[in-house]
Amino acid sequence: MTRSTIAVLNGPNLNLLGTREPGLYGATTLADVERRCTEVAAELDLDLEFFQSNHEGALVDEIQRRRDDAGIVLNAGAYTHTSVAIRDALAAGLVPFVEVHVSNVFAREAFRHHSYLSDLASGVIVGCGADGYEFALRRLAALTQR
Repeated sequence: MTRSTIAVLNGPNLNLLGTREPGLYGATTLADVERRCTEVAAELDLDLEFFQSNHEGALVDEIQRRRDDAGIVLNAGAYTHTSVAIRDALAAGLVPFVEVHVSNVFAREAFRHHSYLSDLASGVIVGCGADGYEFALRRLAALTQR
């Protein structure tokens, strides 16, 4: 039996996790997130692939490339609040995704309270720090087992 593949996609500035505003985002690096996700994926019998880009078009291309995967964990960063292109790429695919935010966007600036992605998502995880990625993987694993 073929294992399901989940893509973990990260948008702008997430390459700076652990060093960018650690009071807001914590000390966990993106490499730490990937290590933890890999451990959880092994437990859940999932294959993972990781991608990070600061460029909107690169994220759109990657989302389109992932149309045959079992799901996507997506932290689109600031593009969550601005990108109709990423929304359209997600809407065009038949892949469930979980939207993740490390910080509590609702406790921040008003412009961060709106997401162009949430209404399409199979789940939205906000303000749980790096643990949100694990929660998202578990949610997608549950969806793929139905």
